[in-house]
Formats: sequence, structure tokens, C-alpha cells
Amino acid sequence: MIRYNDDLVEDVRNANDIVDIISQYVTLKRNGRNFIGLCPFHKEKTPSFCVSPEKQIFHCFGCGVGGNVFNFITRIENVDYRTSIEMLAEKAGITLPVTDSGEDLKKQQLREKVYEINEKIAQVYHENLYTPNAKPGQEYVKKRKLDNATLKKFKIGYASAGKSIFELLKNEGYTDEQILASALVRKKDGKFIDVFKNRLIFPIFDVRGRVIAFGGRVLDNSLPKYINSPDTVVYSKGRNLYGLNIAKSNSAEEIIIVEGYMDCISLHQRGISNAVASLGTALTEAQGRLLRKYTKKIIISYDSDGAGQAATLRGLDILSNLGADVRILQMEGAKDPDEFVIKYGNARFNLLVQKAISLTEFKAKMLKKDLNLENVNDKIKFLKEIAKLLGNVESKIEQEVYIDKIAKEYKITKEAIYAEINKNNSKAVSEKILNRPKPINTTHQKENISLAILKRENTIISMLSSGEIEVYKRLKDIVLPEDFQSEVNRNIVQKIYNEFEKKMQNIDILSLFSEDENFNRLTEILAGDYSIENDKKAIENIINIYEKEKLLNRKNEIIKEIATSNKDNVKELEKELQEIIEKLSQKKV
Repeated sequence: MIRYNDDLVEDVRNANDIVDIISQYVTLKRNGRNFIGLCPFHKEKTPSFCVSPEKQIFHCFGCGVGGNVFNFITRIENVDYRTSIEMLAEKAGITLPVTDSGEDLKKQQLREKVYEINEKIAQVYHENLYTPNAKPGQEYVKKRKLDNATLKKFKIGYASAGKSIFELLKNEGYTDEQILASALVRKKDGKFIDVFKNRLIFPIFDVRGRVIAFGGRVLDNSLPKYINSPDTVVYSKGRNLYGLNIAKSNSAEEIIIVEGYMDCISLHQRGISNAVASLGTALTEAQGRLLRKYTKKIIISYDSDGAGQAATLRGLDILSNLGADVRILQMEGAKDPDEFVIKYGNARFNLLVQKAISLTEFKAKMLKKDLNLENVNDKIKFLKEIAKLLGNVESKIEQEVYIDKIAKEYKITKEAIYAEINKNNSKAVSEKILNRPKPINTTHQKENISLAILKRENTIISMLSSGEIEVYKRLKDIVLPEDFQSEVNRNIVQKIYNEFEKKMQNIDILSLFSEDENFNRLTEILAGDYSIENDKKAIENIINIYEKEKLLNRKNEIIKEIATSNKDNVKELEKELQEIIEKLSQKKV
């Protein structure tokens, strides 16, 4: 039986958002950053089933079942793990290695042929741009100030009316089915018609650099201005981002997301190579997850028109709920990033990036946009809405900063804002208590472990679950697997340590446990209240606790040894005891 490699399994998992998949079986409601619903694996009246879009896991605090998207499909569809991978790969249009099934082989071969066709035709279009019959395309790229390096980097091409893609592909030996599956050709009244004609062509690449689709722009006043490939066996618009295959290798701390092909291309040509386009204004959660895989900080730079602003709001909420640091670039003097960077240059655009405002500030500006704050009723309405917005800011320090800034900018007293926030909080508190999943954790009782020790052990596992090798290096010599009192926790940590030692690089912890009997405990920890920032201070605190405990244990051992020892080694023991006492006096924890 074929075992799929880790990279391929990761691609399948990344292509299947856990919220999207579980929502097909369970009614989920957002609860903060997570979603909750009634568990499909046991009967319950109060929701205890939690799904985390940020961590891409689920966990039921009622029955204890947890896992990733594969584990969910395995349970809900009553199939084995391998079959769950195949089902989700099929859903995402991802090619898996050949299996014994004739149907599987046929689907895989079709996808491979479509990839071939796309690559071949992208090259045909690109080469055609440099021929005499592509004069409209040449004039357009010249007008847009695109140089040859950029044309080649993005493989921009031209589809002329005279050259039949269908005939070219037939001559290459491709079947009608394969050609139609590429969506480069459509069949009408028994005739095969090329979809793209007299258009500038923008090949769309996936993160692996494979051509998966095309966009075409007219070069006259005819409509529609743009046509794009529909979803095919290799392409899903809502799961890909234009330019990410290039931007992902950029060393910048953030990724800039723009609205169209030309915005993205224009920025890249002018040295801003961390830009991507959303293949349409409606940013999806799957695209958000794809971005979060490569960066935490995301700058949204959509067009300044109404549609662009509405798209910005949708994108903000999606990315924020995925735990991204989201900023909005505010642009004046140009309708889009392409026009701005051509008009003012990349230095001024980079300055706008640095000054990009936060989600809270942007939403406050959008609230004020349709209101007249000189009008009493409008000002009251603004106060109520701004209080709702600020009440959702989790960090109290951030909330304080925003309240102070908004109070000054919009001439509202801080006391009035706080009063409205507190009123909203008092209304919502009982509902939050009812809706919050309650962890049913009896591990400390079963294994006779104190809750404090169990929480500490779970916190360490939460730290290690980041998969960062530096966290492991700091902990490994002090916090040993045998130090864990919970047997399950001990097994989890031992497995994580073994994997770190084997690879000596960052690892994917969830993948490591995806088929492990202890996965439910791991997802319980990740879905619980143990997550903390893996900063140096937190790790040092943990190390200090364990060092102190080991010193205290050794101190007690020495005292017993001195009491029962002969006189020969008492001096050595007393010396060691004094050293331990001195070390303990230096411990802050």
C-alpha cells in the first residue's frame, strides 16, 4: 500500500480548511477566535465541540475526542486515515500517487495532463507576446511600463485570434476530454472554441510554481474587461493567491495583499516583491490560512473605491480571526497600488506600508464615514458602535490605547466609552459563560497528580507544540521526559524530543501525532487555556521551576544521606549541600 509523503499530506491539509470541512457536518457558531457546536460523536445538549481555525484542530471537551481535519473525516465517515487523505485530496483537486483503483488512476492522469497543457499553453502565450501579431499586447505592456524581466518573471503572454489552442493541443496528442478539462477551450454547438482571444494573458501559479489557471485582459473597450479560468481539476480560485509562489521567498516581515494582477506585478517590478493578489475582491478563509503559513503580518492594500473598501473589511475579519497582525494601507492621490507606485515611486509606497493602520482604527474610520458627529443622534450611534468594536479588543493595554486615541480624535470622553463598553460586557457575560466549552479534565484524579503540576506540564507541551527547534534546545537539558508525572504527557514529550533530535529543525507537531493514540490529549491541551507566548521569559520561568525542584530534591537526599552516612563522605556531602543552598538562594521562582 502506498504511504503518501509528508509534503503531500501537508498540501492536502492546507487545502482543506477545518472549519469549512466540519461545517458540512456540524452547525458551528463563532465564539471568539474559535467555533463551537454540538459534538457529532456523542449526544449532548450544550455545545462542547470546539474548532480552532488558527490551529486547524478540533476538540470535544465532553467526550475528549480531538484531532485535525483527517482525524475528523476518519471518524465521521468511518474510514481509515489513508482514505481520509484521499477524500480530502479529491475535494481540493490535489493529485496523489497512483493507487490500484482504475477510477483513481483516471482522475490522476487527467490532472497530470491538465498541468501539462497549462504549462505548454502558458509558454505558447508568452512566446506569442514577442511576435509581430501581438502588437496590441506589446503596446499595452509598454504603456504600463512593464520591463522584459517582469514579463518573463510572471510569464505574461498574449492570446491572438489566429492561433487555435484546440488544434495545437490536438496535434500534440491530447484528447478532447483533457483539453476541455483545462478550461482553455469550451465546446459550443459541436465546435471547440478558444476561451482566450485577443487578450493579454496572466498565468496563475500555485505555491509550487505550477501553472494552474489563466486570467485574460482585453486591450480595447469590449466587455468583460477580464475573464478568468473557472475552477478546474487543478484550480480553485478561493484557495490560491496570485504571486504567492514568488512572494513566499521574500525576506520581508509582511505580505502585502492587493486586488488585481497589475497591482501585484507593478509592485514586484519596482522592488516590492512581497505582494500578492487575491484573485477577486472576496478574500476567503482558505486564502487567509495560506497567507498565515508564510507570515503573521499582512498589509491589505485594496482599491480606494467602494468595492475595495467592502472587500477590505471582509478580509480584515477573516485574517484577524486567524490570528494575523492585520494592517490597512491608506492611499491618496491614486486609485490603486499600480497607479500609486508608478506615480510616486516605491519609497513613498513603502512609507504608506509603514504607516498602515490597525483593524480597530480602520473600522472606526469606516463607522464615522456615514455619520455626522455634529448631530446628537449620529454621535450616540457612533458611541454605541465604537464601544462594541473596542469591547472586542482582547488586550487591555491595546484597548486603553485605542480608547485614548479615539476619544481625542472624535471628541468623546473616555468615561462615556468605558461606560458603554462595561454595559455591553455585563449583558454578554452570562451568554459567554453558557457558550464557553468547559474542559472536563480528570487526568489529575486518574493519575493522582495535582492540578498545578498538570497545568505546568500542559503548558510545556503547549510551548513545544509550536514546533520551534529553539524552544526545544532551551528546555531539553533541564526539562526531561522522565520529569513528567502524567504518563500520557511523558509519552507526548518523549515523542516530540525524539523527533527534534532526529531532524534538528522546526517540525510539525500535529502531523507527528496525527495517527497517535495520544492525539486527543494533545488537542485538549492546544484547545485549552495553556497556550502562552514562547518568549524567553516564559521559558526561563519554566526552567527555573524545574531547576529549583531538582535542587530541592537533591538537598533532601543529601540531608538523609548525612544522617545515615559514615564519617568518610560527610564533608563532601556537606560541601555539595552548601553549594545547593547557595544556588537556591539565587533562584527567583
